[in-house]
Amino acid sequence: MEKVYKVHPEAEEFSFPGNEIGVLVSHGFTGSTQSMRYLGTQIAKSGFTVYGPRLTGHGTEPEDMEQATYKDWISDVEKGLERLQQTCSKIFIIGLSMGGTLSLYLAQKYVDIAGIIPINAAVDIPNLKATYENMKNSGTRFIKGIGSDIKMAGVAELAYSKTPVKSLGDLITLMDQVRGNLYKVTVPTLIISSIVDHVVPPENSKQIYHSISTEDKSIVFLKNSYHVATLDNDKDLIAKECSRFISNRV
Repeated sequence: MEKVYKVHPEAEEFSFPGNEIGVLVSHGFTGSTQSMRYLGTQIAKSGFTVYGPRLTGHGTEPEDMEQATYKDWISDVEKGLERLQQTCSKIFIIGLSMGGTLSLYLAQKYVDIAGIIPINAAVDIPNLKATYENMKNSGTRFIKGIGSDIKMAGVAELAYSKTPVKSLGDLITLMDQVRGNLYKVTVPTLIISSIVDHVVPPENSKQIYHSISTEDKSIVFLKNSYHVATLDNDKDLIAKECSRFISNRV
């Protein structure tokens, strides 16, 4: 009998009903919706319809994540897109870290998306690749977690304390696929990037900016936040920039 894992209360999906402008908000690798709830709440104050799905295997236990694949995570955001399409005429995608990677994936596949906002998005993490290559055949199932890279004191991300080695391989596959198709991104794009990020090298955001094909693109640099910027010192600036980006394109 397959084990059923309990979802942490703060990691549940969230939704805020609003107007015909939909905003899909995706959390990152080993994280949870807790990292995106504040941003989702702030954006909803502008009247937009907001939905934040919980990615498969997240917000429960690392052993649960170990059973998920990158295809599950793609399916999760595609289902979220479909959900918003039922009531919304235009849809924007916002994603943190791997959530940003997934926003790029959706933009590559669904060209009618109104715009995307990848925040510290991951398309190439050499250190992570090296770790995976060293560990994948070692019999080691878990390594130290990567969560809570936050500059603000006293703030913690609801993320796993350990990372499944198998899941690193899924993230790498997703990043490789998305990176190879960045030129397919033609929708309006606002890239948000922390200048100091101990998880995803900031060069990722610059690579995304220079590789996507859309002419409607801009990049905002965060000077006072680390990787989980949506919970950090610049969280209100992020909310303001996201709402402005969306409002200017509806």
